[in-house]
Amino acid sequence: MTRRPKPEPVQVVKERRDAALRAIVHGVPFIQFLGIEFERRGDELTAVLPFGERLIGNPLLPALHGGATAAFLEVASIIELSWSLIWEEMESGRLDPKTLDPGHLPRLPKTIDFTVDYLRTGLPRDAYARARVNRSGRRYASVHVEAWQDNRSRLFAQATGHFLMPGRGDG
Repeated sequence: MTRRPKPEPVQVVKERRDAALRAIVHGVPFIQFLGIEFERRGDELTAVLPFGERLIGNPLLPALHGGATAAFLEVASIIELSWSLIWEEMESGRLDPKTLDPGHLPRLPKTIDFTVDYLRTGLPRDAYARARVNRSGRRYASVHVEAWQDNRSRLFAQATGHFLMPGRGDG
């Protein structure tokens, strides 16, 4: 009879996953510039764009700038896509998250195109987004992302992006 290895304590698994996500997010200076944060529940990520006056595009309304909204959606998409790839590698044991730091991160997908639908005015408050990977192959991926503020069922923007996946040996 072969004994199964004892499962890792849940706190160890959680710390490993959080460290990997932190490494990805902190490896992209633009994410820090915008102030985007990520909340993780299992393998699900929610991007959070904390409100700041610097994000206002139209002070008369006031409304979030369309460029800040688009950047938020694109960042959420790229991090979700990267996280889904790293998650598989990490959970299978092929990737040790302790080796992830800004100098040793996997290459991020590159945007081919990104189409944003502005559904209503982004109000001067925190925004949230969740991305869903529709297709992820060796060379190409498609991601859909939705953003809301107070009510998840009242989206203020959504987008679809297509990304070139990093290949082995890409430089």
